[in-house]
Amino acid sequence: MSPSQTLLHETPIRTRPWAATAIIFAGLLAIVFGIGASIVTGVANISFSTVWYSIVAYDASNDHHVIIQQLRMPRALAGVLVGAAFAVAGAIMQGMTRNPIADTGLLGINAGAGFVIVLVFAFVPWLPFKFIILFSFLGAGLGALLVYGIAFMSRGGLSPLKLVLAGAVVGSLITGVSQALSLLFQIHYDLAFWSAGGISTAEWFQVSVMLPWIIGGLIAAMLISRSITVLSLGEDVAAGLGQRTRLVKGIGTVVVMVLAGASVSTVGGVGFIGLIIPHMVRFLVGVDYRWIIPCSAIMGGTLVVFADIGAKLIALPYETPLGAIIAVLGVPFFLYLARKERREL
Repeated sequence: MSPSQTLLHETPIRTRPWAATAIIFAGLLAIVFGIGASIVTGVANISFSTVWYSIVAYDASNDHHVIIQQLRMPRALAGVLVGAAFAVAGAIMQGMTRNPIADTGLLGINAGAGFVIVLVFAFVPWLPFKFIILFSFLGAGLGALLVYGIAFMSRGGLSPLKLVLAGAVVGSLITGVSQALSLLFQIHYDLAFWSAGGISTAEWFQVSVMLPWIIGGLIAAMLISRSITVLSLGEDVAAGLGQRTRLVKGIGTVVVMVLAGASVSTVGGVGFIGLIIPHMVRFLVGVDYRWIIPCSAIMGGTLVVFADIGAKLIALPYETPLGAIIAVLGVPFFLYLARKERREL
């Protein structure tokens, strides 16, 4: 047995497997119900029986069947995928950096991915989505590199507070440049709703392209979950136990880039999911990332599906950006965490 495995067996790490199991099963049921509710919700009034008939006896001449199959189903599934991806990415970042307010949106990763997508729309708008998603990964890595580089080079070295400040500066800068480019190349109308965050334009081909990336990222996250748990105890502790901390951080960073890049390429810059969900999960199940990661995936998918239902219903017949719905929850939560961290300094 490796030293890290021995630690997890012998150290009384606070964990509640029974609570995690309950969250996973209840969350899966909630996701199934949320997908059904999302499919029947919208401007067009559609019943559950119509949804069933569209599945067992699809009729291309039936407008409701087309709406269900081509618009609402991929939209609901995209919501589950990106919610799971953002939540797990945030959990990994918080575990690796021991920064309780780490999130792909707050640390410039979403902005970096969005910036590269703006460049693609401006210069190679004909590029297929399967290549756009690859550029989104590169943009996510660019954003993370800038944020970590600026925070690391500051006086006193890297710290959680400096990471957040660097993320705010880099995110604002990249977002401003992205908006300027969108105006310059007259693509701001095409990017307006995407920039605000939303899954209303999700289609089957987008779901099919991002599905293997997100599933692969989630599997990789589970494979390194034990190492993330040890790393969350402190880098010195992890190194003392023989863990290759740089390798774990490198793999974790790649996983975050894949999960965030795939999500941003589809729904835009939706923030705070990776901030809210991991904190809720840790409060409920403890600090073992073997439970935190799957529970975060389930709860993240649930949050986005139900938030998207709210986005469709709040201002019928108009659509409210998903990013705005999540921000209403995320901003007060961020302020609470920031104030809590300040008291603990």
